[in-house]
Amino acid sequence: MKLSKILAVPMALALTALPALAQDADPIPNKGDTAFMIFSTVMVLFMILPGLALFYGGLVRTKNMLSVLMQTTLITALVMVIWVVYGYSFAFGGGTSPYWGGFGKLFLAGVTMDSTAATFTDGVVLPEYVFIAFQMTFAAITPALIIGSFVERVKFKAVLLFMALWVTFSYFPIAHMVWDGAGLIFNLGALDFAGGTVVHINAGIAALVGALVIGPRIGYGKDMMAPHSMTLTLVGAAILWVGWFGFNAGSNLESNGGAALAMINTFTATAGAILAWSALESMLRGKASLLGAASGMVTGLVAVTPAAGSIGPVGAIVLGAIASGICYYFVSVVKNKFGYDDSLDVFGIHGIGGIVGAIGTGIFTAPSLGGIGGDDYSMMGQTLIQAEAVGITIIWCGVVSFVLYKLVDMTVGLRVDKDDEMQGLDLTTHGESAYHY
Repeated sequence: MKLSKILAVPMALALTALPALAQDADPIPNKGDTAFMIFSTVMVLFMILPGLALFYGGLVRTKNMLSVLMQTTLITALVMVIWVVYGYSFAFGGGTSPYWGGFGKLFLAGVTMDSTAATFTDGVVLPEYVFIAFQMTFAAITPALIIGSFVERVKFKAVLLFMALWVTFSYFPIAHMVWDGAGLIFNLGALDFAGGTVVHINAGIAALVGALVIGPRIGYGKDMMAPHSMTLTLVGAAILWVGWFGFNAGSNLESNGGAALAMINTFTATAGAILAWSALESMLRGKASLLGAASGMVTGLVAVTPAAGSIGPVGAIVLGAIASGICYYFVSVVKNKFGYDDSLDVFGIHGIGGIVGAIGTGIFTAPSLGGIGGDDYSMMGQTLIQAEAVGITIIWCGVVSFVLYKLVDMTVGLRVDKDDEMQGLDLTTHGESAYHY
């Protein structure tokens, strides 16, 4: 089997093969693996609530803090319901299409306490409910990432409508293409251990399109729009880092050396990225900021996501540092040059960091650089495949996102009224305030 098909994340094994496996070997889920995956699933939820909510919430102005918490919470709940109704089927329903999984698992048809999902080892399985729940948290966090690009100016109902459509037509198809055995990108041989394309590039491109279609906040570039609480931002970022061990190590599906490799890479890549971002700020701006350290933290986590299971710990440090340098340039130079208001740098960090990580996976998986590629591993060949996977994701997500933003704008409208935006979404949309003085 190709290295890519051994390493390509949990979703990589087609669920269509599971019934035959169960009949032949009647495997019983290992209690240790099951407990590990239950814990990993809860850790990914912890990344969203409260992690991402606090990280984003601290970065906006006081008058919009509660709106960010509310959007994150409702998106999470909405996507979980959609996932059970049809999302799991569309992503992993057992169909043979390279683009979607079909209707075979609608409403979790056929799933019981005894049904199982395959792991990377023949004869080793998980309870299917655990696999479904783990993937459900991935589906929930990805659209929640997007809101950072258009915070403080979009209608609440527009956010929910867009996200429901976006997971249906962008997230589920990309997840199937990358992680299911019948998927288009999977069969190219692309490596994506835990979601560089599916989660980060997908969300990052949708964020950029949203920032361009919706336009900047009132006063952008003129008024002070500094984060209202760097304390909460770091708390949220730190929770993201902790939860990311469930995200990356859990993507191994088994509690073994593969999970250990993903774990240590999640430490080292993030550390390298933090140091690199802070060093750049010190050299170029004279001072290292906490905002920069938090940005480097998330950048390292994003970059290592597709590579966590196939590169070495030292390579992970280098990958994280490279990603920080490139993302820093996009956040501090490119965004200002082109004037788009990607408010919380979703494209600059998740989109660009995901691209760097996905392409870097092809490079750092090479045995000569500490990766676990075999003797016949082709760095150039794999890197070209990685670039092709990135290109497909960008085009698919870019087109789908643009159409959906326009559709939502024509139906319920995207932006709040000018007066509501000036007053803040906490009061005008939700009738509450995050703080009372």
